[in-house]
Amino acid sequence: DKIEKALEVHGVSVVGTEALSLADVAITVTLLLSKSVMTTDLPQSIQTYVEITQNSSAYKQTKSLLSTLLPPSTSYDPTNPSLIQAASAIFAGAIFTTFPMAQSLGIEIKAFKCKDIKHGDYQCNVAMPLFQKLKAAGALPSGVNTPQQVAQAIIDSVSVDNPVLCDLTVNGPGFIMSRIKEDYLVRGVYEIITCGAPVKPKCCDAAANDKDMSGVVVDFSSPNIAKEMHVGHLRSTIIGEAVCRILEYSGKNVERVNHVGDWGTQFGMLIQYLKEEYPHFHEDIPNITDLTAFYKNAKSRFDESAEFKKISQLNVVKLQAGDEECRKIWQVLCDVSRMEFEKVYARLDISVKECGESFYNDKIAPVIDEFDSRGMISVEEGGAKCVFVPNFKIPLMLQKSDGGYGYDSTDMAAIKYRLNELKARQIVYITDFTQGDHFQMVFAAAKKIGWVDDDSHRLDHIGFGTVQGEDGKRFKTRSGDTVRLVDLLDEAVSRMEASLRERNSGSESKGGNVSEDEIHKTACAMGYGAVKYFDLRRNPTSNYIFSYDRMLDTKGNTAIYLLYAHARLESIVSKGKADFGVDVDALISDGKSKIALSHKSERNLGLHLEFFADTIEETLNDLYPYHICDFVYALSIAASEFVTQCKVLGSPEMESRLLLCRATAITMRQCFDLLGIRHVMRI
Repeated sequence: DKIEKALEVHGVSVVGTEALSLADVAITVTLLLSKSVMTTDLPQSIQTYVEITQNSSAYKQTKSLLSTLLPPSTSYDPTNPSLIQAASAIFAGAIFTTFPMAQSLGIEIKAFKCKDIKHGDYQCNVAMPLFQKLKAAGALPSGVNTPQQVAQAIIDSVSVDNPVLCDLTVNGPGFIMSRIKEDYLVRGVYEIITCGAPVKPKCCDAAANDKDMSGVVVDFSSPNIAKEMHVGHLRSTIIGEAVCRILEYSGKNVERVNHVGDWGTQFGMLIQYLKEEYPHFHEDIPNITDLTAFYKNAKSRFDESAEFKKISQLNVVKLQAGDEECRKIWQVLCDVSRMEFEKVYARLDISVKECGESFYNDKIAPVIDEFDSRGMISVEEGGAKCVFVPNFKIPLMLQKSDGGYGYDSTDMAAIKYRLNELKARQIVYITDFTQGDHFQMVFAAAKKIGWVDDDSHRLDHIGFGTVQGEDGKRFKTRSGDTVRLVDLLDEAVSRMEASLRERNSGSESKGGNVSEDEIHKTACAMGYGAVKYFDLRRNPTSNYIFSYDRMLDTKGNTAIYLLYAHARLESIVSKGKADFGVDVDALISDGKSKIALSHKSERNLGLHLEFFADTIEETLNDLYPYHICDFVYALSIAASEFVTQCKVLGSPEMESRLLLCRATAITMRQCFDLLGIRHVMRI
């Protein structure tokens, strides 16, 4: 109330100055960060005040200077599992000790993984830019005349007693190369086996503790009612499930939304076709299992019969007006479709809550009125109500010239509902890449009207490429039809089942590790996992060629290879107990066994286990699951090298090496879970 009264008296600034002051910036920041009030709930005068302040040069300049108010932290935090931050802290401490002026030069001090492991584990590249800035400022210490000498001075300041880095050397023009200490890696392995899970990054703790900032809506899958799910729905469904799992793992409160296409002009013909084909649907609900055929037949009637077309168009009007019979038929179509969708979701372990286009129908008009009241509606030729946003020549059409609503209308109503009613601080849309501009316009319109701001909200669109056939075109059946998702999954399982039976009958398996009763269940886990991983292991923006042979390959970067690698580790652990009496679970509970990483392949595996926390943090930045795929594939290669080069069973180091096998298997299972892939303990 006081702010509103001050604005009535003073106008632009609450303190009465002609221009915005620091006080206005402070008040605006306080309002934006308030957990007890949404900006859109404030009086209109204060909303305008906040918007003006955010766009002012004073606000933008203050925001840009935030990072300079406090010196960067140089202390090593032993509770933080990030290797990057641990190494960076050691380097920063040495740099600021040797060159105190570096704190004011604006140089980012960050360690990076070495591309070539022959040179080191982590490197610091700050010596060259630091040398240039110190030289320009006339602040080079006596005797330091080259970037290499700056690098050496930094190395000399790193205490040999530091808990993270060793073997520091200068490489090339001034790169500082280093190794991670064995004790640090051993501690990481202990944490995995004692906790039964890899340690989460610090950012996950922050997300879990701040419940007001943890709300996320993920919009994915989104098939159309009365149409079967096809290969085009594969990517949104698989990527969306993985993104949800990753966000939930990080402590976010995730609302999984299936924005199904359950509203629109096509329902007029579907309603009429059902009435004609199933006249007794009132008493006997039809069993429409082949949705594709049902839709095609209805469309054929619509195209061929003028009378059918006219009645269908009238049905649309009646449906939107709430006609009881049309609504009942519409509900039948939705229920039948939903049952078919759920069959696919159950097979793929997908969890998603339906909230279709129809849900927002009564919320569209108030959104248009809100834009209109703010003077943001542009009435175009024919009477269409549009909103123009920066950087786009074509507007969002909130209402068509005939008074109807389209995707723009529904998506604007949906984003407001998700922000205001679901209290989402982050919204993620997962659709094909062609909708990228549309969602950027939706985001821009939401910012324009003040529903979101960059300080307290995050809006993401993950646009994925096309699933292609061997010919480089959209993946279709031989007859040219779209591939049904159930058929694709059936084929993957069928091939995997045949492979397992062949393996069981082969001499190498000595009768097989999977019983006949387990084969189908195992084939499902591996077949579905193969389909998922083949998609998730690449950048979602890229197209890819669908290939059963490549995705079911036991070699290379496939889920099948990873699942075999995991099963091999658990098999070694099982044999350790059965053949040598070494119970890994007992070793862990007793806490007496020691872990050693003396062999280079042991150390390499321990190092790869430590990359987990940074991988999760990197994934949370762009929400691309392929980072986790890259991590678990590299981890499995390191594990394969370890069990090949180091004798585990019957060796003097057996206890330590069995624990390392278990730590690796635990971490792999966590990755599988994040990707939505079922693990198998034996194959």
